[in-house]
Amino acid sequence: MLTATGLAIASPAQAQGLAGIDVSNYQGSINWSSVKAAGIQFAYIKATEGTTFKDARFNTNYPAAHAAGVIRGAYHFARPNSSTGADQANFFASNGGAWSADGLTLPGAVDLEAPPSGAACYGLSTTSMRNWITDFYNTYKARTGRDVVIYTTASWWNTCTGSWTGMASKSPLWVAHWGASTPSLPAGWSSTTWTFWQYTATGSVSGISGNVDRNYFNGSASRLLALANNT
Repeated sequence: MLTATGLAIASPAQAQGLAGIDVSNYQGSINWSSVKAAGIQFAYIKATEGTTFKDARFNTNYPAAHAAGVIRGAYHFARPNSSTGADQANFFASNGGAWSADGLTLPGAVDLEAPPSGAACYGLSTTSMRNWITDFYNTYKARTGRDVVIYTTASWWNTCTGSWTGMASKSPLWVAHWGASTPSLPAGWSSTTWTFWQYTATGSVSGISGNVDRNYFNGSASRLLALANNT
C-alpha cells in the first residue's frame, strides 16, 4: 500500500475500535496463529493488481488467516489506466476477491491511490476516474452482492475524483492517514465517517517479521461480524 518515505509515524492519540492489519507478499511468511493471539481481529490481504498480477502469497495467507480465526478480506490494487473498472473487478472477484457468508470473510476492497511511479491520477480526468470507480463498483456488486470497500486518502480522492461525494452512501471507507489522532476524510464520507483506518505503515505484530500496516475497525466485534456477514 502507501509508502512511508519521509513520513514520521506516530500512533493515534486515542485507540479507536478493533485492531487489524493489511498484508501482501512483502511481509513474507506469516504465522497467523501468532497474529490472532496478539489480538489482531481482522486482516485485509492483497489478492490482485490490474488484470494480470496475482499476489504470490495470497493463496497461502488467505486460507491461513481463516484457519486462525482472523476475519479476513481481499484487496485489489487499482490500475485505472490499464483496463476498465469492470475488467479489473472481474479479475479481482475471480482471483480471491469473491465473498462468502462464513462469518470470517469481509467484502473485498479496491485500493485507490497514486502508483509507485507515474501520474498520481493515472492520466485520467476527474470524470473518467469517477466513471472507472463506478464501473468497478457496479461489476463487483453484481459478482458478489456486496458493496466494495474503498481504500484511499483524502488528498488522492479529492484531487483525482474532484472531491466526488457519490460513493459515500454506497461503499464503506478504509481511509489511510498516518501520524494523526483522527484521520482526514475524503469528500462525502465526512457525514458517514470511516469504517477502517490505516493509521501507520510501520507497525509490528507477533507472527510477522518487519513492519506491517496497522488498522482500526470503527466499531464493536459484533459490528465487524455484521459487516462480514452482510447483516
